[in-house]
Amino acid sequence: MNANQATRELATLGGGCFWCIEAALELLDGVDKVEPGYAGGPTPHPTYRDVCNGNTGHAEVVQVTFDPSRLSYPELLTAFFAVHDPTTLNRQGADAGTQYRSVIFHHNEKQQAEAEALIANFTAEKIWDRPIVTQLAPLEKFYPAEEYHQGYFRANPSQPYCQAVVSPKVAKIRKVFAGKLKT
Repeated sequence: MNANQATRELATLGGGCFWCIEAALELLDGVDKVEPGYAGGPTPHPTYRDVCNGNTGHAEVVQVTFDPSRLSYPELLTAFFAVHDPTTLNRQGADAGTQYRSVIFHHNEKQQAEAEALIANFTAEKIWDRPIVTQLAPLEKFYPAEEYHQGYFRANPSQPYCQAVVSPKVAKIRKVFAGKLKT
């Protein structure tokens, strides 16, 4: 591991369709990589079909490699919360099921504490009209999604789902986090 890699951290986040979260978070300065995948279920090596059927207990997630000297974990989480609805249980828009739950899989106690503090702050500020239902859990295992899911929005920006669902989330990140975008 070189010195540059030693300063990187991982965050594993689920907020509905992983194409949306990937496309939005990869725009942020300090994010090196966003990899769609699956976490949170007991089935080893799940496939997209298995996860979509709701039979594995996994959520669609992204694993983000980021530089905390340029983008803090709370800043990353704030962007994550901005691009999904953390108040709907097991649902994001038309996507329903536990595989679309709002979840933060923390990698250590510091991440857990920072996530808990941010959620408490959002709750106190009444950012949303309904309670935040985002699950917090330690990451046990991350499984990368199939290759065709990697960079899906970049490869398919004109696809109808991307235009209707992903593009507005990307636009929101560009507007709300304009000062934190890659140049």
